[in-house]
Amino acid sequence: MINVTKTFLPPQEAYNAILKKAWDSGWITNRGALVLELEEKLKQYLQIPHVLAMTNGTLPLQMAIKALGLTGEIITTPFSYVATTSTIVWEGCTPVFVDIHPEYLTIDETKIEAAITPKTTAILATHVFGNPCAVEEIEAIAKKHNLKVVYDAAHGFGVTYKGKSIFEYGDISTCSFHATKVFHTGEGGAIFTNSEALKDKLFYHHNFGHFGPEVFQGIGINAKMSELQAAMGLAVLPHIKTIMEARKVLVALYNNNLDNFGALGIREGTQWNHSYYPVLFKDETQLLHIQKLLNQKKIYPRRYFYPSLNLLPYVDKKNCPISENIASRVLCLPLYHDLSEDVVLNICNIINEGL
Repeated sequence: MINVTKTFLPPQEAYNAILKKAWDSGWITNRGALVLELEEKLKQYLQIPHVLAMTNGTLPLQMAIKALGLTGEIITTPFSYVATTSTIVWEGCTPVFVDIHPEYLTIDETKIEAAITPKTTAILATHVFGNPCAVEEIEAIAKKHNLKVVYDAAHGFGVTYKGKSIFEYGDISTCSFHATKVFHTGEGGAIFTNSEALKDKLFYHHNFGHFGPEVFQGIGINAKMSELQAAMGLAVLPHIKTIMEARKVLVALYNNNLDNFGALGIREGTQWNHSYYPVLFKDETQLLHIQKLLNQKKIYPRRYFYPSLNLLPYVDKKNCPISENIASRVLCLPLYHDLSEDVVLNICNIINEGL
């Protein structure tokens, strides 16, 4: 069975050796030594000033909205994982959808200003498949209209744009460390900001608001990463270069052997992490046909991202024709560190012959 992704598991003895530190100390949660070590190593690897590790990748989005004091309307993309939209609704705000760029698949920055109203407080955009948004243009719009900017960079680990980590852009960026991601901690995530004051506020938010054991700085939740998760991250991180290089080779193989498929348009100035391999079919009928052919061979691609989020049952409907069109005909093919080249070639042959 070939799934769309596969978790990278480090050598078990390496994980166990790191985990033994938690066993020896008896400290397995509440920001132990392993979480602190992971945060420090991520700062060094990513070359960013502030990292706060968390237990999953959705809570950072919720905390970003809370920490920035966002209310009213938040402009966002309809082409992302459901958590991007559900978080906005969960926090009592209203998502206002702006359609996407047909090549980059990120929010179309040229359509943002038209969606701004007196109720708009922020822009929450997704670096789709690790492909950066038009961050300079979005920053200019935000400054002009006094808006905050949050980036859902769930797919962005290791991506740089114009020489900087993708996590450095916006007031706050978030990432998922889910088991399906390029870098993972089993479950997990992180939040990033360049502001030390905002980092301190986020810290209190993610630990019940604690300022010491008996004093509370303000409202908070429990979003802390455990030592068990951090141990996995520390075991995976030394392999990240190998993981990304293997994925790069497979992406090139797909590019060279699929007929008449434009690869994702990566924004100029980007050092990409090869996190996904999306292909666009002529229409949904063709996609479903190819998906069926692959499934018959026990190959299971996935429809990232479907449906277009502006069609969710709990949001105000707004036409986003480009996102709706892309969502209906995009399919992510299997891509992971130890996927064999023979399997990739077989997938390409099935697709090419099935069209």
